[in-house]
Amino acid sequence: MPRLLRARLAVVTSVLVAFSACSSGTASPSDSGSSVPSHAIVVVASTNVYGDIAQTVGGDAVHVTSIISDPTQDPHSYEANTQVALQLSKAKLVIENGGGYDDFVDTMLRSTKNQPAVVNAVEVTGLRPAAGEQLNEHVWYSLSSVQQVATRVARELATIDPSRASTFTANASTFNAGVDKLLSAQAQNKERYAGAGVAITEPVPLYLLEAAGLQNMTPEEFSEAIEEGEDVPTAVLKRTLDLFAERQVKALVYNEQTSGPVTEQVTSAAERAGIAVMPVTETLPQGQTYLTWMRSNISRLGQALGKS
Repeated sequence: MPRLLRARLAVVTSVLVAFSACSSGTASPSDSGSSVPSHAIVVVASTNVYGDIAQTVGGDAVHVTSIISDPTQDPHSYEANTQVALQLSKAKLVIENGGGYDDFVDTMLRSTKNQPAVVNAVEVTGLRPAAGEQLNEHVWYSLSSVQQVATRVARELATIDPSRASTFTANASTFNAGVDKLLSAQAQNKERYAGAGVAITEPVPLYLLEAAGLQNMTPEEFSEAIEEGEDVPTAVLKRTLDLFAERQVKALVYNEQTSGPVTEQVTSAAERAGIAVMPVTETLPQGQTYLTWMRSNISRLGQALGKS
């Protein structure tokens, strides 16, 4: 189970107890703090990635709050609070990742009388793990999956407000056309670099790398230990470091929002070996939209692979 959830269930329980006694609250940190327009559909997204998609599809018809949005914070260390419970109690539409990534959303929803429409990205896309493997829950790095999510968001918004259904559908189509351009850029990376070896610290960017035809050479025990916050066995760490010393990979793609002594050691090893190092994030960087963010990721990946 991803650390984001496993470490926070006790926190959620205490939050719900506290919230049951609350009659008022403040907006979550990602909310502007302004009052919600009377015409707006209140949308709560588990992360600002889905918040941006909701805003793009909904336009000025929605008021979006993203629960996890701090680009400097490790999302795995996020702690749910009464502000989140308050926001969820008012939502007409909730967008979550699913797949174990943000189960605190469902836990909180079960404790409130509010029953909003829920878009679960993993369920919408139908992603399933390969036999004997765990699901890579970082759905937003799968471009075609994000298109499905945008289409479903438009459908749910149209159900809530049928008078603006055509606007929601048009906005989703425009967004998905933008993703089509990203898919084309992704295909160019695949044409140039398919089969090349890469290393990762966590599975966060795997959908992006796999779509480019790249081969993840990282020992599975290493990336699993990093994702779960566990110690990396010495032998596994050595096998990972050998990837760089022996130049078995063209690039290291690492999650810069989750760092520690081991990931820093791996990053340093790649740099010493002259291997390109490409940071990625789990949440949307400040000032970016989903489309500009992924365009940058795809471009930077091509540049990193081209250096070796």
